[in-house]
Amino acid sequence: MARLVLMRHGDAAQPGGAGDVDRPLTERGRREAAAAGAWIDTHVGTVDQVLCSIARRTRETVEATGVRAPVEYVESIYQGWTGDLLDAVRAVEGAETVLLVGHAPGTPDLAALLAGDGSDPQAVRGVDSGFPTAAVAVVEHDGAWSTLEPYHARLVAYAVPR
Repeated sequence: MARLVLMRHGDAAQPGGAGDVDRPLTERGRREAAAAGAWIDTHVGTVDQVLCSIARRTRETVEATGVRAPVEYVESIYQGWTGDLLDAVRAVEGAETVLLVGHAPGTPDLAALLAGDGSDPQAVRGVDSGFPTAAVAVVEHDGAWSTLEPYHARLVAYAVPR
């Protein structure tokens, strides 16, 4: 079974002199990311691959989670729509558990798009109610990543670790 962990980056600094892509995490964002990493370790276990936006705040989020897996920085995840994120996941080969660290609205919208029959109603309500910084959703899929289709996976968990 393939598992996709969808995570929004931690709290980031407000736009200032640097462009949006260069916004760093705040201290709160680092704490949020560490808490999310602990949640992933406890509830998901080993992550085989990380797909990460090119934005500084997502790169710092991955580092703060403590997840130790190969990281691929994917430009299309930054400011990407659900189709862009889905394409990035479909391209994964040889990894059972994938962590995607991205942004809103793409990341939560992908969780909602994938939720099909067998999804946990509480997790669906959680995703639908909002996806704050460092929120995590877990999706399970029976098959290769290349066969992942909308509404044909199961949203099995949602958490906002703090």
